[in-house]
Amino acid sequence: MKRKLIIIGASGHGKVVADCARKNGYEEIVFLDDNELLKNCGRYPVVGKSRMVKELCGDVVIAVGNARLRQKLQRSVDTERLAILIHPDAVVSEAEIGEGSVVMAGAVINPGSRIGRGCIINTSSSVDHDCFLGDFVHVSVGAHVAGNVDIGDRTWIGAGAVVSNNLRICSDCMIGAGAVVVKNLNVSGTYVGVPARRKSENENSNFSQQ
Repeated sequence: MKRKLIIIGASGHGKVVADCARKNGYEEIVFLDDNELLKNCGRYPVVGKSRMVKELCGDVVIAVGNARLRQKLQRSVDTERLAILIHPDAVVSEAEIGEGSVVMAGAVINPGSRIGRGCIINTSSSVDHDCFLGDFVHVSVGAHVAGNVDIGDRTWIGAGAVVSNNLRICSDCMIGAGAVVVKNLNVSGTYVGVPARRKSENENSNFSQQ
C-alpha cells in the first residue's frame, strides 16, 4: 500500500511541507483547504475541506502558519495519525520532536532539545542544545535560538531573529523579523528591534505573521 499524507492548508508553506513529505517517502500526497476556489497546491490536488480529514485514510500534517488555528486543527486529528516530518537535509542530533511537527531543509536541532507538538522549525533555522520549545511554536526561516532557551506555546520567532542563550520566552509572543532577544520575555505580545522590545497597544504597526 502506498504511503499517503493528507496536508491541511494549501499554501506556500504547504508546498514546502509536501516536498519534505515526498523526500520522506510519501508516495501519495493530497491537500485539504477550506477555500473552495483552490484546486491544486503546486503539483498536488486539493480534494476537499479540512473537515474531510476524518473520512480519508493516511497520515496528517497541519500546514497552517497561524498557531492558534494550527492548534485547533491538529486537536481535531487523532494523535496516532499525525506525522513528524524531518527533511533529509536537516540535522537533528539526539533531540525529541513532537507529533505533527516539521523540520525543514537546512535546519539544525542540537542535542538535548525538545520540540513540542505541531511546531515548525523552518528552512535554515537553528535550535541549539538543551532548548525546550512548547507546542505550536514556529522558528522562522533563518532564525536562531541559542542554547538553553525555553519558549512557550504558540510563540512565533520571525525570520532572521536571534534569541540569546539561557532565556525564557512566555507563550503567545511574536518576535519580529531580525529582532534580537537578549532578556526574558514574561509578557505576551509583539516584540521588535535590537534589542527586542514590546510594542505597546497604541503603537501603529504593520507587523503581521507570515
